[in-house]
Amino acid sequence: MQRVIAGIKSRWRNFYYRNRGVRLHGYVWMREVEIPRNFNEIELEGGCSLDRGVVLLCSGESFSHSKIRIGVSTYINRNTFIDASCSITIGQQCAIGPNCYITDHDHGFVGDLPPLEQPLISKPTCISDRVWLGANVTVLKGVTIGKGAVIGAGSVVTKDIPEGAIAVGVPARVIRYKTEFSDKDLVSPVNDMEYSRI
Repeated sequence: MQRVIAGIKSRWRNFYYRNRGVRLHGYVWMREVEIPRNFNEIELEGGCSLDRGVVLLCSGESFSHSKIRIGVSTYINRNTFIDASCSITIGQQCAIGPNCYITDHDHGFVGDLPPLEQPLISKPTCISDRVWLGANVTVLKGVTIGKGAVIGAGSVVTKDIPEGAIAVGVPARVIRYKTEFSDKDLVSPVNDMEYSRI
């Protein structure tokens, strides 16, 4: 019964956000998410899932392109904050753990100006297909994470991560590549994703 009610609420959120201007391409599973403004700058592909407490925030100058794009079959776990002023792209079949922060900008630090009066510095951030971010990962501006990469829990990604890499730490550093593992050593983020939806 709870799943039926959750499904009805999700469909209502699809209807509500589509009418506010969010570009939904098919049905998106939505729990209690927050999209405070600039609805038309967000693009979500059908089959992606946004869990409780996910925030999609677009700020800064308006553009004709979408500032936040999330691909097919990507799962964004609880309390993840996606903060865009220019462009954040998250590819297909990604698994984003709980409490992650993904941004494409920060403030300058010129002269004696307080932080909030500093100019906004933006660079596009891209998370490629099938990337897995563990819990509490921070991805900073201008970063590209290559296809199939895995970022360990609590890491801060400040530079590009190559395709298939496993990176951990603050700042995140590549410790090995997936090809160094046998099949029995790999844990599928899809299985964890399905478990977390129950």
